[in-house]
Amino acid sequence: MIPIAKPIIGEREKQLVNEVLDSGMLAQGPKVKELEEKFAKLCGVKHAIAVNSGTAAIHAALYAIGVGPGDEVITVPFTFVATVNPILMQGAKPVFVDIKPDTYNIDPEKIKEKITDKTKAIIAVDLYGQPFEVKAIRKIADENGLKVIEDACQAVNAEYSGKKAGSLGDIGCFSLYATKNMISGEGGIVTTNNDEYAELVRRFRHHGQSEQTRYEYHDLGYNYRMTDLHAAIALGQLEKIEEYTNTRIENAKMLTDGLKEVKGIAVPVVNINVKHVFHQYTIRVDGYKLTRDELKEELHQKGIGSAVFYPKPLHLHPHFSRMGYKEGDFPVSENASKKVLSLPVHPSVTKEEIKKIIDAIKC
Repeated sequence: MIPIAKPIIGEREKQLVNEVLDSGMLAQGPKVKELEEKFAKLCGVKHAIAVNSGTAAIHAALYAIGVGPGDEVITVPFTFVATVNPILMQGAKPVFVDIKPDTYNIDPEKIKEKITDKTKAIIAVDLYGQPFEVKAIRKIADENGLKVIEDACQAVNAEYSGKKAGSLGDIGCFSLYATKNMISGEGGIVTTNNDEYAELVRRFRHHGQSEQTRYEYHDLGYNYRMTDLHAAIALGQLEKIEEYTNTRIENAKMLTDGLKEVKGIAVPVVNINVKHVFHQYTIRVDGYKLTRDELKEELHQKGIGSAVFYPKPLHLHPHFSRMGYKEGDFPVSENASKKVLSLPVHPSVTKEEIKKIIDAIKC
């Protein structure tokens, strides 16, 4: 079976983990600090703060910009639930807007319709590894006094007009989950150029206490720290992120070249001013000889893994639909959920396997 994802753990990661085990410093320590410094450099920002998940990163980012009860945060329903649950965790209200049909990212024109005097921020998702439309959304945010949180959980090393993901909003959030382009097993990172936000995130991950004045609790905080064991894995991955990124882009190009003429298969659209890092290579199955689900099953029978990201938009799940959302509210997201299918694109996929994927869909 060609898997949809395949984490790569090499000798370098094992060496770094063993260094941590030998040191006896297992919790947040020197490896976390080293990861933060190197990741900040990768993203071109002043601060990178390591936490224990992408969810924690988004939660901490919302806290840092001051989102709380009574506030509204605009985002999309076509994303993983970790984009939106932290809004609820801060006592705020998620306000959904639809996506663009070609990139699956937030539609800037839809944002304008949902801004109220309660709106505090926009969470823009770099879905599948393609950055959001920064110029348009930044303009809307600036005109309305809003903050932009970049959910870059799927977009390590992506770029918009030469600027790295993680530097495209007021504050950025990454996941280092086991299937991401760069992994630590479980983990996350918050990035920002804002000194105040960075300090608030550091407090929030450590029970509300400053790293300068321990046992002085400034506010509610959580245990969102990253361990040195996880940081060690991430450091090993960081050394190879350029290689991994380039391989994903090459694999995506080969898939696109092989599938772009297949009737009923729409290959990914890549905006001209971005570097798409293809966390997922997602086709749209519409007018093909098989339905999306039939194609998924046929690929499985031929030993090819695939997956649907995401089979149901968030507004149709109970804890969001009880806010009054219903079917038909976001037709582009709802249609996408019925048509999208992600194919293997990770660095472990061989050229022969990509040809097998192409041939299986063509035949």
